[in-house]
Formats: sequence, C-alpha cells, structure tokens
Amino acid sequence: MEALKEKVFFVMPAYNEEANIRAVVEQWIKTVDKLAADGTDAWLVIANDGSKDTTWEKMEALRHEYPRFIPLNKPNSGHGATVMFLYDYAIGHGAEYIFQTDSDGQTDPEEFKPFWANRKLYDMQIGHRAARQDGVSRIIVTKVLKGVVRATFHVNVADANTPFRLMNTKSIQPVLACIPKDFFLANVALSAIAVKQGLKCRWLPITFKPRQGGVNSINLRRIFRIGYKAVGDFYKINRSLAKGK
Repeated sequence: MEALKEKVFFVMPAYNEEANIRAVVEQWIKTVDKLAADGTDAWLVIANDGSKDTTWEKMEALRHEYPRFIPLNKPNSGHGATVMFLYDYAIGHGAEYIFQTDSDGQTDPEEFKPFWANRKLYDMQIGHRAARQDGVSRIIVTKVLKGVVRATFHVNVADANTPFRLMNTKSIQPVLACIPKDFFLANVALSAIAVKQGLKCRWLPITFKPRQGGVNSINLRRIFRIGYKAVGDFYKINRSLAKGK
C-alpha cells in the first residue's frame, strides 16, 4: 500500500507587492516543485490583502504558469489577520505542515532546507534574523518586541516576529485558537504562546535581505503605535491563558 504523502502549504500575505510578486513566486515555487517531485504534496498559497496596485492581476497571471501556485484575493485587513486567514486556509485544506514567509523577497528559499529536514523533531521552527539588512530602526523594533513579550508573557523568545517559520499544524492549532483572528501581531503572539505552553520550538539563524522592490507599508511611527496597543492585547491573551489552566 502506497504511503500517504505529507502535505505542506507555503503561505504568504501580499500587499502592494507588484514590484516583487513575480520574482518571489518564481523563487519559492522552485522549492515547492522540488518537494513535490520528491513525493511531498506541496503548495504555494499567497493571499492578496486588498492591494491598491496590480499585485492581484500579476498573481492571477502567474496561476497559469505554475500549477502548484494558489492565489487568493481578500479585502484588506492587515498583515496579522491575513496570516491568520492563511493558516486557517492551510488547516482547512489538510496541511500537516505550514511554512510562512512574506512576499517582499527578504528571505532566502535555500535556507528552508534545514527546517524541513528537522520537521519531525519540532512543533515550530523559526528563523532568527541574526544579520538583518533592512535598517537600524527595524532592529530596534525587534528588540523592543522581545522585551514586550518577556514583560507580558514572561518568556524569552529569540525573534518573535520573523516571517520564516515552519510549523506542525496539529501542534499549533490549540495555540492559534488563543489568538484573535484580527490580531495585527499574530506571529508574535503565536511564538510567545508556543514557548509559554511548552511546545518544542527552535530558532535557526537566517539572513534577512533588503526588500527586492517597492516600499514598505509600515513606517516606524506606525510600528510603535501598533506595539503600544499590542502591550494591552498581549496582557489580555496572557490572562485568558491563565484562566484556561
């Protein structure tokens, strides 16, 4: 009897990425197709988060070029809500593993290999951006987030918000149930709760390149405003976790 194939979804949110989307699909679809050729049921799924440029039109055109690419279109709701939407989509379509990254071309598909090789040993593996190339302000934000997570969830997380994570679906479903569907910093909460609840997590160093093109939609002022609000939201989630014990 033929063994059942493992199923993995590579998921990415996209907002105003017309300058990057083709290159990103072409880069990551190679990894997806390689896994498929080796017997894994692998798919690349990108959700257009209500872009105001031609991102969606470019995604639709790419659908016809790459059979394992699934483009989705949805109203704008922000990065966190779109990531949660994608996690729900992958789970609803039978994914055993979910790999999440962003569609701005800052991550390297070649660095996925050690994550996949150790997929059975961990519930969640996250990239640690040891050598970021996207500006000092972003490095500061990462350090601030690390402090906020420590203060609110009382856990140490190396890099809570990295868009480079491979997750065992069965393991993370209870964690995702703790996070509001519209939570902007969904990946931060996911990382913190996973550590707090004792999931087997590990961080691997990855490179983090400058954007391939386009303009980042989040400026520093907005990041700190979001971070300030997140403190209260994290406390609420942490209290809910405590009540659930």
